[in-house]
Amino acid sequence: MKKSMKAVLTASVAALCMFGIGMTANAYELSSEVQDVTPALREATTIGVWSHKNPAMAHAKNKDAILVMTFGTTFKDTRAKTIDAVKEAIQKAHPDIPVFEAYTSHIIIDRVKANEGIQKLTPEQAFDKLQAEGYNRIAVVSLDIIPGIEYSYKSIVTKMQMNRFKSISIATPLMYYQGTEDAPDQVVEFLNAVKVQLPKMGKTDATLLMAHGTPHPGNAYYSVIQDRIEEIGLDNVFVYSVEGRPNLEDVIPKLKAHGIKHVTLMPIMMVAGDHANNDMAGDEPDSHKSILMKEGISVDAYIHGLGENKEIRNIYVERSNEAISALD
Repeated sequence: MKKSMKAVLTASVAALCMFGIGMTANAYELSSEVQDVTPALREATTIGVWSHKNPAMAHAKNKDAILVMTFGTTFKDTRAKTIDAVKEAIQKAHPDIPVFEAYTSHIIIDRVKANEGIQKLTPEQAFDKLQAEGYNRIAVVSLDIIPGIEYSYKSIVTKMQMNRFKSISIATPLMYYQGTEDAPDQVVEFLNAVKVQLPKMGKTDATLLMAHGTPHPGNAYYSVIQDRIEEIGLDNVFVYSVEGRPNLEDVIPKLKAHGIKHVTLMPIMMVAGDHANNDMAGDEPDSHKSILMKEGISVDAYIHGLGENKEIRNIYVERSNEAISALD
């Protein structure tokens, strides 16, 4: 029988606690007939914010920290307006809990060090630092847009630390729930936040939202985004990706079918870095701008990362709230 998605509050929870496995914010409720709730079964049914509580450290005095994980960027201007701005918003919302940072891209870490003399930490190094400084309850906030490869890595590296801390959690990315059962539709929430930056458009104008794309099954979120765009009545707005599907070649026939003569290219990435400045809006013949211009379509580019959008920052603050709540 199909069960509703809700907080796990069944007799099976007691069995999980015996294994020292922490609760999550949401999961599929297991049938009361399930007697042997294994760690694997519990992990497989985890939905939403993941958390773990270490019974061996149950009596330790709480010392909380927030760890913001991001891919990172070598573009200083956009970093200040996006990643740093999100961190500042989270810190403002939680003035009594220090906010730390980790970059997942080793290449970006090396380049920032070489070019700016700034040492960014990997997630593993950040966890080492937090433990060395005595923090024992860690709320991780991922600045990913969808649950793809990057979010999977952040989740795995967080789970690998669970025996080092009293309590640890990781929030969901910007978009996670899609309105199924009793869950919110975070894709619509995302689009409502993005709507404020869309340009005014006539019948022959369109806006193309450039996503990153991924070989991960999470790439399907882009099709969901397009579905919700149409559902909420955003005319002539199309999603495409740099490294996934749909790509620009998929979208061009739609533009022609709608009689589009002018487009605004707009990244839906945390930062306006290399993809936005070069792949999307560069002057090279294989840039998206150049390809569209060859098709007879005039192009404007909106080169701003999502972190510049106050409504997007507010969503990440809410993700931090959820991660902190999961520590208790």
